[in-house]
Amino acid sequence: MRNGTHYRTCHLCEAMCGVAIEVKEGRIASIRGDDNDPLSRGHICPKAVALQDLHEDPERLRKPVRKTATGWQEIEWDEAFKTVAEKLHSTRTTHGRNSIGVYLGNPNAHNHSSLIATMPFLRAVGSQNRFSATSNDQLPHMLASLEMFGHQVLFPIPDIDRTDLFICIGGNPMASNGSLMTVPDFRGRLKALKKRGGKMIVVDPRRTETAKQAEEFHFIRPGTDAFLLMAMVNTLFADELIHPSPAEQLIKDLDLLRLASLPFPPEAVAERTGIAATTIRDLAQQLAHTPKAALYTRMGTSTQTFGSITTWLAYCLNILTGKLDTVGGMMFTQPAIDLIAIGAMSGQRGHFGSRHSRVKGLPEFAGEYPSSTMADEILTPGDGQIRAFVTIAGNPVLSSPNGRRLDEALSGLDFMVSVDYYINETTRHADIILPPTAVLERSHYDIIFNMLAVRNVSKYSEALFDAGPDSRHDWQILLELAHRLEKLRKGGKLPIRSELGWQAFKRAGPDTIVDVLLRTGPYGTDTGRARGVLETATKRVLELLPKHHPLRGLAKLSSLNPQWQKLPKGLSLKRLKENPSGIDLGALRPALPGRLFTRDGKINLAPRRYLKDVERLHQQLSVPDSPNELLLIGRRHIRSNNSWMHNSHRLVKGKDRCTLLVHPDDANRLGLKEGGRAEVRADDRLVIMAVEITDDMMPGVVSIPHGWGHDREGTQQSTAAAHAGTSINDVLSDQLTDPVAGTSVLNGQPVTVKVCEPEQQPVPA
Repeated sequence: MRNGTHYRTCHLCEAMCGVAIEVKEGRIASIRGDDNDPLSRGHICPKAVALQDLHEDPERLRKPVRKTATGWQEIEWDEAFKTVAEKLHSTRTTHGRNSIGVYLGNPNAHNHSSLIATMPFLRAVGSQNRFSATSNDQLPHMLASLEMFGHQVLFPIPDIDRTDLFICIGGNPMASNGSLMTVPDFRGRLKALKKRGGKMIVVDPRRTETAKQAEEFHFIRPGTDAFLLMAMVNTLFADELIHPSPAEQLIKDLDLLRLASLPFPPEAVAERTGIAATTIRDLAQQLAHTPKAALYTRMGTSTQTFGSITTWLAYCLNILTGKLDTVGGMMFTQPAIDLIAIGAMSGQRGHFGSRHSRVKGLPEFAGEYPSSTMADEILTPGDGQIRAFVTIAGNPVLSSPNGRRLDEALSGLDFMVSVDYYINETTRHADIILPPTAVLERSHYDIIFNMLAVRNVSKYSEALFDAGPDSRHDWQILLELAHRLEKLRKGGKLPIRSELGWQAFKRAGPDTIVDVLLRTGPYGTDTGRARGVLETATKRVLELLPKHHPLRGLAKLSSLNPQWQKLPKGLSLKRLKENPSGIDLGALRPALPGRLFTRDGKINLAPRRYLKDVERLHQQLSVPDSPNELLLIGRRHIRSNNSWMHNSHRLVKGKDRCTLLVHPDDANRLGLKEGGRAEVRADDRLVIMAVEITDDMMPGVVSIPHGWGHDREGTQQSTAAAHAGTSINDVLSDQLTDPVAGTSVLNGQPVTVKVCEPEQQPVPA
């Protein structure tokens, strides 16, 4: 690698911040923000410096390892591929295709090469037992987008740079840099909002880092956001504040929504939510009367028992007040690689509930079952029991509820393989670990998060360091395994046509496909030329994909939305390489009705599955709260992202951030002391941790951060282990889900808290 400054996108969270990495004598000398990046404009958060820690980490695996009776042993790639393919094939042959489970972790969404290669791999495995981080995260948003707009990833994004009122419920973009809202430098954008006379309102059970910057903040009892939003809908109808223009001609079932809201006037929900009726009315009126306004909900509202209905109502509120598809409101992106359009062209808009999980009967979404039932499917005997498991860039033992039970399940598998470069709390159970190259050793294009960004941009980063001849990129690992599995399924030899297709796929690699996607996209080069590239260079690659795979829609892109004709042209991989800081494609633009994918071209305001759940919501109004009950919520810190950054010494240094946050009133009642230790219990699940007393918490609510718990034996992440913390998922039940979508309930589960006696010790791993 040559010395000098190299420009990249930081992949460590959704923000897509541009970084300038200075290299001297083959090593990283500094990392700073890229002032010329059109989205982040020089901003970076503290996580960016961890790029160096991750790249140089001596505990990062560089070669495949196999578990033996005496420890982990390095093996050669060919032996590793051969063993994994044969074990998975044998399991499938003996026990059926659904005897293999696959889990995809969050980092896959940040990795274009993994995204492109995962589908052929999943097709080769052939199992319906697929899981991912989706059902512990954004599933309610995907379901609402599918039900109301006709496509599972057509998310309305706050036009934060032009809004005058930003209402944030259950989100903390000061710590997350946005989530389903790619928004680097949220602090700077908030300052600009206030400078133009705007304001921010935050509703949350904790006075978060974001809430402390708000002009108006309201505590809300965890899990009751649906009551608040339904009462706001009620207010809009009662006060005749329904003004859905410009979407007015596109909506249907307005009366059904009005009828659903009738039992929920603000007075009926005030005690339940902890928010006064006058405040609820005022929130609805501010949203209605501010021309440029956006109401945004996120993790705190998604991962709760009413996560689906809450997300639906948030979408409805924006629509009813005319904030959808308007400047300063909630708008749709037009990314350079338009997976939404590509999927629609191939008939892949998303699907839900086409089958249900074997043990709990939970619905699938986009081919995946909820992660909360992984342990059930492994531990419960019978036809379809998972006996072999594959994890790809994931650590569900720390990120899914009831991690101890999942530990038990993974330890009893016949075989497990992980594509990961760390031996962590999940991969320690694997028989073989296949480590991919680190992020600075591979190219990068953000396919997913450009679909969620507050501004349309496009940027490609070339590999910064040579990974060396004895390494494999993740896409090479997945394609090699898929190729071998297909061969074994066909008796050891593939037809010549199929074999040529696999070889073409391996030679082309993900960047060739990215180039085709850019050229055939809304900002692409001449469509005729792009179509020629598609037909020649990638024809055999596309033949390997399933019949309805989204990428098969490429051939039809030239006939897409006429609005594309108005966009700037000439985008290609070559042009992005010539502009390493990225290319600005402009502010978000009105996109309806062309961006709708419902069958009748209408926005469905009252999907029947949500109306049915309103009955459950109404029943909960009369259920009294337990006077001594504490409700548990998670939280996030700007130096952390799930469980996968705690081996960076730069990010974990400083005071202990894995503490139990408790309101002073609750601490006094329970006899808890600042810095003392407390036992947090739910049924037979418990953790012991340090107490932090703060009036940032709502009375009756306690908080444990997400992603910690690095005290399990057998891991090889010494920095993380030295700052182990406690896993919130060792307390949370995996039996509690949102019955509509099957999303894990990670916020609002009841717990008991008491002083930890001196003789008590943490529960052993």
